[in-house]
Amino acid sequence: MRRTTTTADEGVVSEIVTKFFLNTCRLRLKLTKYAAQAVRCCAEIASAQPIDDEEADYIPLITGSVAEFYVEPMLPHVGDIDVMYHSSTELAIPRGHPPPTQLPAECSNYVEVFEIVDSHLPGYVYLELRYLLTKCIDNDKYDNCIEYGNGVYFTIYNYTGDKRNVHGPAVLTDYRQRLGRPTPLISVDVVRCVRCLSWPPQAADWPM
Repeated sequence: MRRTTTTADEGVVSEIVTKFFLNTCRLRLKLTKYAAQAVRCCAEIASAQPIDDEEADYIPLITGSVAEFYVEPMLPHVGDIDVMYHSSTELAIPRGHPPPTQLPAECSNYVEVFEIVDSHLPGYVYLELRYLLTKCIDNDKYDNCIEYGNGVYFTIYNYTGDKRNVHGPAVLTDYRQRLGRPTPLISVDVVRCVRCLSWPPQAADWPM
């Protein structure tokens, strides 16, 4: 007979897990060697200038275990470093939403806006170019809007141009292969992204 899990059972399990972490872990130090390597990787990305767009800047973000773990378990828990980055001239919005007029300060004076379009595969989408927004100097709003026709889609490319270690959307840098010798540096996965200011409806179930 299968036993149904209740809210009380989930509370007991949560308490057990919490006690385990508190008894076996310590708060993570403010700066670890992995965090320092991640920051260095972000600096390299931020200093790389897009070849075809002088207005654009790359904006990196550390993700994964290096950014999300705030404890130091007894056993190592960091397998690699994950970094996402997006361009200051690109933005994504859910399909049918009006283009925004207020954008974060990191955005450039003009921004290409892509609509998030469903694909034939669950969890995968297309980004279709829909608008070109231009910042108005007088009020800092993106009032000038040009609407594009259909048929132009966002294509992933990486800032290094290195195609040898591409794994799906990520570009892997394995420092042991690069340096040809043992090194304390761990591998880095870098993923090119497009920023979306709201949670896309296609990912509504992901938190669960």
